Amino acid sequence: MNAPTHYQRLGGSDAVRKLVDRFYDLMDEDPDYYGIRKMHPADLTESRNKLYWFLCGWTGGPPEYTDRFGHPFLRRRHMPFAIGEGERDQWMGCMLRAMQDVGIEETLQRELAAALFKTADFMRNQSA
Repeated sequence: MNAPTHYQRLGGSDAVRKLVDRFYDLMDEDPDYYGIRKMHPADLTESRNKLYWFLCGWTGGPPEYTDRFGHPFLRRRHMPFAIGEGERDQWMGCMLRAMQDVGIEETLQRELAAALFKTADFMRNQSA
């Protein structure tokens, strides 16, 4: 028997949507995340959808993002933005807080955080 995917352990599409919505609500409301918030458009609807679609597939669920847009090419898509350690850390801080706020189980939080950190760190295109 196969182990459940992160998507299944999260609780499926509704749980991923809840996480993404909390993430963007925090980004929009908390000045600690202003540095990354200003990189986004005023209307976060498309950003919310893209992250939701991406995370569904990334966690082992339906390939929503790739079905719509093809390979994500994350680094290339993020190149227009100056992303250093500060932006990486703000993004991670916002995501960690969102995971806590929506009640993701601690072991799963740690697993996702470790994988997300590698991805967030890979997005850096500034030395500081």
